[in-house]
Formats: sequence, structure tokens, C-alpha cells
Amino acid sequence: MIDHTGVKVSDVKTARAFYDQALAPLGYQVLRVIPPEVNEGRMVLGYGVPPKPDFWVGEGPVNVPPIHVAFRADNRQAVDAFYQAALAAGGRDNGPPGPRPHYHANYYGAFVFDPDGHVIEAVFHGG
Repeated sequence: MIDHTGVKVSDVKTARAFYDQALAPLGYQVLRVIPPEVNEGRMVLGYGVPPKPDFWVGEGPVNVPPIHVAFRADNRQAVDAFYQAALAAGGRDNGPPGPRPHYHANYYGAFVFDPDGHVIEAVFHGG
């Protein structure tokens, strides 16, 4: 089981504006802020569903190639809401909400690019 993961971003303020809005429909919020004073001059944000952060957004050289992170959604409506929120927050389309039967029969996902080009996905695996 994966405990946590994350991405490096070029501008943590821009990234926060995007992720705060895009991940809200999935119940994610900033749960921890590691200030630059204790992290070699770079801010890090810990996102998660309370009480524990499991997705970290850190200021620094952007990952090359960009990272793909998929967030589990509770239903199709949450996938749809994620997609709309992510686009409204400045994300770019990389696949609108819909079934992806080539992954498996009940796969329903949506894909966006974050401001640094990382592929961020919400997926529901139910029927």
C-alpha cells in the first residue's frame, strides 16, 4: 500500500490555487504546510482527507517527465465535479469524464494537466 506521493512544482502559490480548487470535490484539503525556513527555502503543502496528508506538493525543479497521480473518487459525480473544478482553476483538459472500458468494465475517470503539466486524474471504480 502506498503511504504518500507528490509532485514538484515551479510555483507553489499557483499550484495551491489549482489544487485547493481541483481536489476539493474529492474531500482533499491542505492539512500541513512545511514552511521554506525549515525546508531549504522551499515550501511544501501536504494535501489529504483529514486527518493525514498523502499527497505532497513541493516547490522545486519540476519532475521530468511529468508525474501522473490518480485520486480515488466516491462516485461518478465526484469525478465530474473534480474535472469541472480543475478546469475552472486553470487546469487543461487531458480527457473528459467518462467510462474507460479499456482499463476495466467499471472504470470512470477524468484527466487534467496541472499548471506544470502533471497529469492529475480522478477515478471511480464502481458500477
